[in-house]
Amino acid sequence: MSAPTPRSFRVSPRTVQIGLGTIWLFDGILQLQPKMFGPAFADQVIRPSASGQPGPVAWPIDEMARLVSVHPTASNWIFAAVQILIGIGLLRRDTVRPALALSFVWAAGVWCLGEGFGMLLTGAASPLSGAPGAVLLYAVIGILVWPARIPKVDATQMQSATAGGPVGELGGRVAWAVIWLGMAALWLFPANDAPDGVGSMLRSAAGSSPAWLAHFQTSLAGVVHDDGLPVSMALALLSLVIGIGPFVTRRLTVFLIVGAALSMDYWVLGQSFGGITTGIATDPNAGPLFVLLALALFPNDAPARRLPTPEPWAGDAPVTESAGRDQRILIPA
Repeated sequence: MSAPTPRSFRVSPRTVQIGLGTIWLFDGILQLQPKMFGPAFADQVIRPSASGQPGPVAWPIDEMARLVSVHPTASNWIFAAVQILIGIGLLRRDTVRPALALSFVWAAGVWCLGEGFGMLLTGAASPLSGAPGAVLLYAVIGILVWPARIPKVDATQMQSATAGGPVGELGGRVAWAVIWLGMAALWLFPANDAPDGVGSMLRSAAGSSPAWLAHFQTSLAGVVHDDGLPVSMALALLSLVIGIGPFVTRRLTVFLIVGAALSMDYWVLGQSFGGITTGIATDPNAGPLFVLLALALFPNDAPARRLPTPEPWAGDAPVTESAGRDQRILIPA
């Protein structure tokens, strides 16, 4: 038998589904934190999303916060149960479709009423703080790896985990480009390119960080003080390159790695690990989701496979061999 061919790094649709399910399950566990069963969930998580919003957007957010504050325990149990149910559903192969369908509905509601459309309508949204919203990325990734009802495809022929999904490889790259071009535009908002725009966001993030990280964030804010415009312009240009890069060169991996790395920098410096040490975090924020999105688009090189060498014929008749390149043809003498 021929020696086995080493397998290259591969990301299958199932890998991404499991990763997404794990994050949903983690969100549900975060919802079970003791502070979430009190007024903090409504007052510190939901209601702030109404700040600076247009009236038609702020009103339903305030109403949701009011409803949750009236029944904090029951409301929180519902939030936790739904997210845990989605997570478990994605971890089980036979319930992926209903779990994804439920996640789309839930993500839409949370993005509108919990994240205030990622604060995009306030003029204060920033990629550094997690815009356009983590829950929006849950839905995008779920669409990209939705298990299409097609005959089984040889995974070695799939360019990425999105290739067998409903929008295909091109749809995945378009989603990546739209998100990153949108973030490039966000960096040009007045709140982000103001002289102390970046510095003020870093100081704000320090309020929900562990002491060691808060010290670093505050120090970095002092370094970029009054340099908000050049920093935001540089980040806007980098976001632009990350977004359009996959369409102008075949080196897709470079842009995926740079995008994931930059998102993790935002996650640490601007999102303080999603605030998971505060006791009122509802999700890990956008950083891990961008990494998962990059993995979903990661190109899988099909490993070369050799045909196995047939065993010699068993019998009394002598045989002669005519050797081929990848297999042997045995002809009775």
